Formats: sequence, structure tokens, C-alpha cells
Amino acid sequence: MPTIRPSHDNDVPAIAAIYAHHVQHGVASFEEMPPSVEEMVSRRAAILERALPYLVAEREGRVIGYCYAGPYRTRSGYRFSLEDSIYVNAEETGRGVGRLLLRPLLEQCSALGYRQMIAVIGGSETLPSIKLHQALGFSHIGVLPAIGFKFGRWIDTVLMQRALGPGSSLPPAT
Repeated sequence: MPTIRPSHDNDVPAIAAIYAHHVQHGVASFEEMPPSVEEMVSRRAAILERALPYLVAEREGRVIGYCYAGPYRTRSGYRFSLEDSIYVNAEETGRGVGRLLLRPLLEQCSALGYRQMIAVIGGSETLPSIKLHQALGFSHIGVLPAIGFKFGRWIDTVLMQRALGPGSSLPPAT
């Protein structure tokens, strides 16, 4: 069983390689060119500077997946809402790694006082990601049809949402 832990600086090359595969072969990301390791270092640093979780799944010393929470939007009214991102090594998909990563991410974000998590899933056909989010309490809230263009075709974005902690039941602590 993989170990889930906070990411370290030396994990970034493996994180970049996992992400590059998804950029080049899938619709989970609408990027079309994989970012450099240096760019991924910068992106990870931006998440960590906000004191948000950035986790990896590791098996036998090898990073096989990662996830993190970032701001859903930058405007102040969204300050209690986050968006999750999760990527698993192509050889490890379907083995429960995503669930092992996403569950502690949700717990940590709840403990930090956030109230909502949004999943922005590339492609209506991306059933593994949709089913993963459903299994962990996310509700389908909408589809943005044909919002992205990649691999010579239009791609939908599926939006899912899950309450964190008390969700919207109490006024947020400011």
C-alpha cells in the first residue's frame, strides 16, 4: 500500500513527469505543453506559501501520484473555497491511489477552516475522476460544454462540489 505524505522538494521531478504524461495524453489538464521542472517548483511553492496541503503517494521510494489544494478563485469572497488537483502515474490508475490521496487532502483542508472544495474535471468522459469525487462526497453541480479545445476536439469541464467542515451551515470565522 502506498504511503501518503507531504511533498518534498526532491519529489518535484517525479511530480513533473506524472503531470507531463497527463498533459500530453489526457484531458485532465487543458495545458498542451508540459511545464518544466522549474515551473512545477514555482507552482508548488505558490501552494505551500498559502499553507495549503500538497501531498504525494509513494511506493517503495517512488512517487506514484500527487494532489494539492489551491484557491478556487482569487477574489476575496472566495477565500473559504478551494479547488483540488490530483494526478496519478498512468501505470497506477485504477488501484485506489487517487482515493488515498484525496481523502487526507479533504481532511486537512477542513481542519484549516475551508468550507467548500471544487473539482474542475476535464472531460465528461473522465469517469474515473468523476467516480472518485462522487465516492468522497462530491456532488455534480454542472458542465461547461465544449469549454476547452485540445487534441483537435472540444472538451467539456465537469464541475463538482463538496462541503468541508461545517460547509455553509455557520457563518465563516473571519
